Amino acid sequence: MYLALAAVWGSSFLCMKVGLEGLAPAQVVLARVVLGATALVVVALATRAAWPRGVRQWGHLAVLGVLLCVVPFLLFAWAGERVPSSLSSILNATTPLMTALASAALLPTERLTRRQRYGLALGAVGVVVVVGPWDAVRSLATAAPLTAVLACLGATACYGIGMTYLRRFVTPLGLPPVTVAVGQVGVAAVLMLLAAPVVATAPVHLTTSAVLAMVALGALGTGLAYMWNTTVVGAWGAQRASTVTYLTPLVGVVLGVLVLGERLHWYEPVGGLLVVAGVVVAQRARARTVAPPRGSDLAEVRG
Repeated sequence: MYLALAAVWGSSFLCMKVGLEGLAPAQVVLARVVLGATALVVVALATRAAWPRGVRQWGHLAVLGVLLCVVPFLLFAWAGERVPSSLSSILNATTPLMTALASAALLPTERLTRRQRYGLALGAVGVVVVVGPWDAVRSLATAAPLTAVLACLGATACYGIGMTYLRRFVTPLGLPPVTVAVGQVGVAAVLMLLAAPVVATAPVHLTTSAVLAMVALGALGTGLAYMWNTTVVGAWGAQRASTVTYLTPLVGVVLGVLVLGERLHWYEPVGGLLVVAGVVVAQRARARTVAPPRGSDLAEVRG
């Protein structure tokens, strides 16, 4: 399941790129969340999972649907028209760094340590390297890629804030992971369906490859992947499970180059490695600040 997560999430940027050949960005997002919600509803029914109840639970899940689905999906899809899928996948690796920043700002108990700050600084350098500011002539001639890079970073910032919101407000509710997933993706699907008459009115040119890409992106990347991730976290713990972030850029870059024939500048993978290195430093620093486990937690660590 861990390798499946890396493959599915790493290939999601390829799927978006293929889908954009016949769909507008908002239409890609609409298909993604509707298919994802459908897959999750099937899983919830099959497992007889509890459904969200009350205004409070649905309100928190609605916030998650906006922060973790609607806004970042729209930003990545919009950027996908302007930058290679390989670059989007590299920039997506900044998600743990954004999460660390959001947690430090919004969770009083999770202030950044000195080593975490070093990791964030290293990751920031990596982002600058990925952008390649020394290539000023190309950047000035085509200003769109820089705005697309900022859109990708805005998407990962949403992920960081959303994950922090999840921990602070949703986790204390004690809802099963399936319930949280189907609630947030379901709300995202409803919001996109309501907005579709305004934002998703462009002509549609469906091809077999675009349809297959949307099915994979929605049912797998936005649906079943949530279930796989929950299982991996339960078996390995959150720290080890989160290392899937290190593999997804590799998958995204390889697919972009081999399948789409995208050109990869030397500084993009170098910057991506710096981002991953910054994440590793920040996560190791965070792991060292966690109190020693007791009871059943100790047994899990020994295992």
